[in-house]
Amino acid sequence: MSQVASTVAINLARKLHEAGIRNNAVLQAVSNTPRELFLDGALAHKAYENTALPIGQGQTISQPYIVARMTELLLQHNPSKVLEIGTGSGYQAAILAQLVPQLCTIERIKALQIQARQRLKRLDLHNVSFKYGDGWKGWQNKAPFDAIMVTAAAVSVPEALLMQLSEGGVLVIPVGEDSQQLLKITRHGNEYSSQIIEAVKFVPLINGELA
Repeated sequence: MSQVASTVAINLARKLHEAGIRNNAVLQAVSNTPRELFLDGALAHKAYENTALPIGQGQTISQPYIVARMTELLLQHNPSKVLEIGTGSGYQAAILAQLVPQLCTIERIKALQIQARQRLKRLDLHNVSFKYGDGWKGWQNKAPFDAIMVTAAAVSVPEALLMQLSEGGVLVIPVGEDSQQLLKITRHGNEYSSQIIEAVKFVPLINGELA
């Protein structure tokens, strides 16, 4: 990162702390990650604003606060192997890859997946496995996962993702259509407990269709 980018990234992390993010490792990962790398050049000047931005293909890069909040929720359980549904720009994956030993990430839009893979390679993050596929189905061959993060809103919780959690594993997922809630779901054997975290706004999680 350039000195200017490093300074604004540190300032963004400070704003996230003021907004309630308390995990120092998450804040450090935000400080270390050049968010402008994950955006079209025309939007680079907005990279360190705490807002969601378009990345093409009808998708967005999530608001930094939400990226940090969802990451913080996962890290409470010290996961070793994490599945991300919706690679998108790769920004969330870049944050996670700095914090967990093994990250698996799925994207249904091939062009976005290719770009994200190139960006993470550029950042020298090599503990990430990529899959082009339907996020609703998860990644059975890599299961079970200690934690699963979904970065698009599902109309209901995908059954396949619940089944791919390890015992005590957590699923962090936005659920709903017009009104969305971020849920944290924990597996206890064949039962699951659910906690509502906060209201959110995500693009929809598409079921089945690849692009």
